[in-house]
Amino acid sequence: MASEAIPVHTDPRKLLKTLYYALQAKSLICTVGVSAAENCNHTDYTVAYEALFQQLGLDKNGVQMTHMRPLSWGPVTCVYVDMYVTSIIEVNEKAQSFSTQVKMMTAWSNRNMAWDEEEFCGMETLAVPKEMFWTPDIGIVESIKTESGTKEFPYVHLISYGYTVSSDVLTLTTACKMDLYRFPFDIQSCNLTLQSSAHSVKELTIYTLYGSVWLTLASKQTFQAQGEWELLSINMINYNATFIWGVKNQLIYQITIKRRPLLYLINFMLPIFFFLVLDVTSFFIDANKADKLSFKVTLLLSISVMLLILNDTLPSTADKIPLIGVYCSVIFSLIGISILETILVNFLMVRGAERRSVASVETTSAVTAQDDGVRDLQSPPDSVRDQTEDQSCILDLLKQILSECRAATQHNQREKTSLCWTRVARIIDVTFFILYIITIIVFLCVLGK
Repeated sequence: MASEAIPVHTDPRKLLKTLYYALQAKSLICTVGVSAAENCNHTDYTVAYEALFQQLGLDKNGVQMTHMRPLSWGPVTCVYVDMYVTSIIEVNEKAQSFSTQVKMMTAWSNRNMAWDEEEFCGMETLAVPKEMFWTPDIGIVESIKTESGTKEFPYVHLISYGYTVSSDVLTLTTACKMDLYRFPFDIQSCNLTLQSSAHSVKELTIYTLYGSVWLTLASKQTFQAQGEWELLSINMINYNATFIWGVKNQLIYQITIKRRPLLYLINFMLPIFFFLVLDVTSFFIDANKADKLSFKVTLLLSISVMLLILNDTLPSTADKIPLIGVYCSVIFSLIGISILETILVNFLMVRGAERRSVASVETTSAVTAQDDGVRDLQSPPDSVRDQTEDQSCILDLLKQILSECRAATQHNQREKTSLCWTRVARIIDVTFFILYIITIIVFLCVLGK
């Protein structure tokens, strides 16, 4: 008689809408002295409770309930699953794994466990031990950690419409292929694939009760911990996968999460950008001093430390170089090229200074020799007064003038050479500075775009 009261044509989704509200409202809590229906007292409720157990055969605990898959309205058992994400525990980029805590509610039809509520004091649900019933063998395909924390409730709930409901809290660690190209501004999508390990699509199919909008909203409301990750959406895909041993039905939950980049922006990207700004301002330091070169080398070592930290965070087997890796590598290369330019400018400045010092020494020597020659001409020997000696003095004076002209010419040439070295160094420094600024602006614009 109970089976005749079940409307076969009714949509199971509509029948199971009472499930969520019944569990959330704690309708299964027993209160001593409160009747189950307005027309039933405590004694009537007790009698109806025992009668319901006997009618459903729960007092016998037969093999038919515990081992046989229920065939309610056809050869295929329809299992309805809702999975709520309650916590994002860890996202491991190096191991490409995703750890989360979920609450999974599973419902399946069992016409033999239906009853008429009016005959049993209006009882809509009944909690019975789980080991008394067949439960669907649904597992997570992407699971990579067997010792995950699982809290399985010891009871299942029987709904008067002929459905059995099970609720479990699972801590899952699953494989998730991540795209870290936009790290730390990345959005990741990880799949949780539900699949029966023993039953084919002709025996068991998996559906979802509610849509993605409702599931996402309910998960956000019950969220307990998310850390640096924000839950964006949960989407479902029903798919039939073909294997060697047959075709199996799969329900794929696609969980989309977004990283909160503020911590990486403050502790990682901004310091490297400030290093680049300091390198630009170092061009205004006097190139003749060694402090400029040591300052640039210190900046290069600082970025090297940042790259080591980045290497510990990102996986070494990434398909594409992440943009933050390009960001650090290019800035590292720019500062390295800037150091080479500083070394070249210092070399040219030193060569110009050496030329200038040599010219100064030679000029001093020439002036000293000129003074000595003039003194010799102004005070000739008293014993020599003839014409021949006058002519030799004139020749010596001409030679002295010629040597002075030659020395002056060589001094001017050395001065020009030293000025040429210095001028080339300054031209190189200014040109490189302009190109350096243009390169930084273009690079940052392209990277941001």
